[in-house]
Amino acid sequence: MKIGTIKESKSKETRVALSPEVVKNFIKQGFECVVESGAGLSSYFSDEAYKNAGAQILNTAAEVCQAVDVLVKVNAPQQDEVNNLKEGSVLISFLYHLTNPQLIEALNAKKISAFSTDAMPRISRAQSMDVLSSQSNLAGYKSVILAADHAPKIFPMLMTAAGTITPAKVVIFGAGVAGLQAIGTAKRLGAVVEVTDIRPETKEQVESLGGKFISFDLGNDVKTEGGYVKEAGEDVLKRQREILKKHLAVADCVITTALIPGRKAPVLITEDMVNVMKFGSVIVDMAVEQGGNCELSKADEVIERNGVKIVGLTNLAGMLPQNASEGYAKNIYNFLTHLATKEGMKWEREEEITRGTLICHQGEILRK
Repeated sequence: MKIGTIKESKSKETRVALSPEVVKNFIKQGFECVVESGAGLSSYFSDEAYKNAGAQILNTAAEVCQAVDVLVKVNAPQQDEVNNLKEGSVLISFLYHLTNPQLIEALNAKKISAFSTDAMPRISRAQSMDVLSSQSNLAGYKSVILAADHAPKIFPMLMTAAGTITPAKVVIFGAGVAGLQAIGTAKRLGAVVEVTDIRPETKEQVESLGGKFISFDLGNDVKTEGGYVKEAGEDVLKRQREILKKHLAVADCVITTALIPGRKAPVLITEDMVNVMKFGSVIVDMAVEQGGNCELSKADEVIERNGVKIVGLTNLAGMLPQNASEGYAKNIYNFLTHLATKEGMKWEREEEITRGTLICHQGEILRK
């Protein structure tokens, strides 16, 4: 069974779906690996490293697509990449199938069996395959580094001959994987950290990392599924905004991480809320690619409004390409060795991980 990867075509993408180490592991299991020349260069993996690991290097993406049984990618394929795929082959990548129905139709038309890595069930035996967690972990770290870089003051308290510098106050929206890593990173840098999450069960995790949990009663209007917030009514968000205004007014840095799978990111910080923030404060909006948690955020831009910097950079994990690619590749290895042996795919359609991630198969769309 041949597994391959190609250079990501999405603008500013630096990650690659297979690392040389994972190629070596696949080959030990009896698989063959094929890599497009230059696919790993942005992650600082050379063609030579892949060759030494045992991979075959081909010159173009089209050659790789035609040579392999399974193509693994980071981002969903562009239309020309769909055209290159071998009919009846397997694709594994982020697909965001709920918001990309046309892509799923195009893949299905070629009888591609497509697995969406972002649809991984939140169950304990799938943790080692969870690409959202591995990438969010790094993005949470990077968000704090960006906040510290744009802030006009340092994070830790400092005793100097000129007097005491008070620590920065950081407010984090969301205590999922990204938020928890952001808490830990901000605390290590010496900041005072406050955290808000509409899931009250996250309070213990926040406090275990040294953060102060901002508590409020939102009633029964919040729906969760698989550890994610599935839906939060506008009334809930309005109450949350009102409570948080006073916390934002004294914050030096704010980091927002809230996402709802398959839907636009909820607006947690309105223009009115930005207007009450301190001159020189910073917002890092990690949800900007899905519409943004801040009403004023702009994708891939750093803007300033009334003295408040709003950092809307996308693909924060891709700013740490070597770690991000290594983590993603290990997730793919664990996922694919669960789905297949060196002889081929198992196609255990009723198994929970397969059922959750297989979006279309042999001309049939399974999940909409």
